[in-house]
Amino acid sequence: MSLIEKNRLPHRALLPAGFKDQLPSMAAHESFIVHSIIERCEAYGYERIKPPLVEFEDSLFNGAGVSMTENSFRLMDPVSGKMMGIRADMTVQVARIATTRLAHLERPLRLCYSGEVLRVHPDNLNPDRELVQVGAELIGPNTVTADLEVIQIALDALKSLGTKNISIDITAPALIPLILRSVGLDPTSSLELRGALDRKDIKAVEGLAGKNAILLSNIMTTVGAWEVGIKKLRELTLPIEVIEIIDRLENVASLISSESDIAEVTIDPIENRGFEYYNGIGFSFFSRGIRGELGRGGRYSLEDGSSQSSCGFSLYIETLLRALNEPTKKNRLLIPVNTNRKIIMDFQAAGWLTVIGLEDIIDERTEAERLGCSHFLKNGQVEAT
Repeated sequence: MSLIEKNRLPHRALLPAGFKDQLPSMAAHESFIVHSIIERCEAYGYERIKPPLVEFEDSLFNGAGVSMTENSFRLMDPVSGKMMGIRADMTVQVARIATTRLAHLERPLRLCYSGEVLRVHPDNLNPDRELVQVGAELIGPNTVTADLEVIQIALDALKSLGTKNISIDITAPALIPLILRSVGLDPTSSLELRGALDRKDIKAVEGLAGKNAILLSNIMTTVGAWEVGIKKLRELTLPIEVIEIIDRLENVASLISSESDIAEVTIDPIENRGFEYYNGIGFSFFSRGIRGELGRGGRYSLEDGSSQSSCGFSLYIETLLRALNEPTKKNRLLIPVNTNRKIIMDFQAAGWLTVIGLEDIIDERTEAERLGCSHFLKNGQVEAT
């Protein structure tokens, strides 16, 4: 390689901010995680689908997809001349498929998926703009039982991967908008107040909410351990419309707490960021000591209106890669050139990864170490490096 070619290498390796090459060790770890999650979903009767990476804007940004409009890459389709969007979230695609291609199937409909998504802007805790999303959707009845099934599958998948110290934070995205309307405030025109509530900025809320500041400040104190938070909510004078939401929140939190050996169950009745299109419960998974969410989900109405509801979850592979130890590596066996193929297949069937020499090897041990093999085959016998 010439000096000029060597100098070009750093420039060829430069990628846009938020994008990276996944090298062998991490790529294998990511593949293992994705496979394990999908395997758990399928064990509960969920069937895998594969939406396209790109769709026309009028379908991708319809219904719940409106919330992803500002965070999606766009391009022109040279064939149709129409604008297309690159998916920033797969949940909205699952909703589209359920209400169109699979509309004829009986409900409940159980679907799972995995794939890359691209986002214009990274979130505050994760600089990546190319993400791997894995999840499941239960389309059908709007019941606590359905909510619990989705949450339990996500927890089961996290535990099967070896995730430690799991906690779940359950929110009610519809609660604050209902309360704001009940006191004569329009949630869509009270964006500054909505932002202050999301930030849990009590001083800002007091300055923006006027006579309603005490009520909203009291609701902010309910964030935390679910039992304490629910008790505080029950003590407040709230509009009758939100009582059903609080009942649902308590039922889900109570059942998850009693049936799951997880570290902590908390509630956040105020949280709205990232749950904009949810009209039922929402939830986020965390692992103590790990930065960012392990995943999130919740209940929302499908794009054909309130006649169909779905509850689902998405797990974030980038966070899981930080939270989990790499799986135990399989033994790699260096095999001499011209070894009988049946012998090679027998080793592979026994769980070995085989690296076949391409030419005669003088020193098998040295060559095995050079190629990253843990063992080598010499005179028909397996030896460790």
